[in-house]
Amino acid sequence: MDNANIAYSALALLAATLGTAYTVLVLWSPETIAPKPSEKTYRTPRRPTTRHPLPSIHDPATVDLTVVIPAYNETERLPSMFATTIAHLEAQRTATPSRTYEVLVVDDGSTDGTAELALKLGLDYPASKDDIRVVVLEKNVGKGGAVRHGMLHGRGRRLLMADADGASRFEDLELLWKAMDEISPKEEAAVVVGSRAHLVKTEAVVKRSVLRNILMYGLHTILRMVGVGHIRDTQCGFKLFTRRAAQEIFPYQHLSTWIFDVEVLLLAKQLRMPVAEVAIEWHEVSGSKLHVFADSLQMLRDLLILRANLLLGRWKVHPGPSKGCRVG
Repeated sequence: MDNANIAYSALALLAATLGTAYTVLVLWSPETIAPKPSEKTYRTPRRPTTRHPLPSIHDPATVDLTVVIPAYNETERLPSMFATTIAHLEAQRTATPSRTYEVLVVDDGSTDGTAELALKLGLDYPASKDDIRVVVLEKNVGKGGAVRHGMLHGRGRRLLMADADGASRFEDLELLWKAMDEISPKEEAAVVVGSRAHLVKTEAVVKRSVLRNILMYGLHTILRMVGVGHIRDTQCGFKLFTRRAAQEIFPYQHLSTWIFDVEVLLLAKQLRMPVAEVAIEWHEVSGSKLHVFADSLQMLRDLLILRANLLLGRWKVHPGPSKGCRVG
């Protein structure tokens, strides 16, 4: 075989390999989740049987803060988290009457009555019964999908995602709030990330399993490679967004799995948003839905899918509020 034929064969093999890789990428890449009619409504503790239409993130803000709580089978952990969350929000509203809020629980297709429990818990807080809203997704889509749904339908000037397990100390919201005041005094697009990086050498992390810590360090190495190495803790479920940031980021979020936080931060980076990282208190809470080994493999695959789609331009973002991409 002469050199020309060898070169042709090599090029043909390369083209076939690239074509196969691109086909796999397309097949593995998730489509943006379209909400079903029932998912565009919410209920309140005061009127638990009445469905009200959800607003859009593109509408003007009507409260100061939206707390988005993604919840999947959280009847065991939600009561404690609810108690600390509402207690702090009410204390702040008493101290600063202008600090209005809503709590938006997004039940991610639970099978244990999480939504009904949230509505019942809301009755324990008479001053907040109209500020607690519960949305039910018809099937489990993943934490990222539940957070995205809440963010796209929040009323807040600022929007906080907070895990239902209560692992993050809710009072540390004030640390994130102060940092947001500093990096976005005029409520421009900005993100403040709660961080557990300062706890790496403390008992809170050291006592976790060896496998979980190995995977944590491996994930951090990969994150530096994909472009978010400037954030020491991408996975903490305690993040604050301005309304403008939510308008620009969440309509373009594709991943609904555990690694969605990385996509959100990469989108913020692409849009040149300021991002601050603030140390918060955190403790391990039993009952995690994370299956360490299997979900770590899923995270690795999704990271590769994310990076490839961004590099190839298949997933794009557009600066400025995405008014042409209304959801729901």
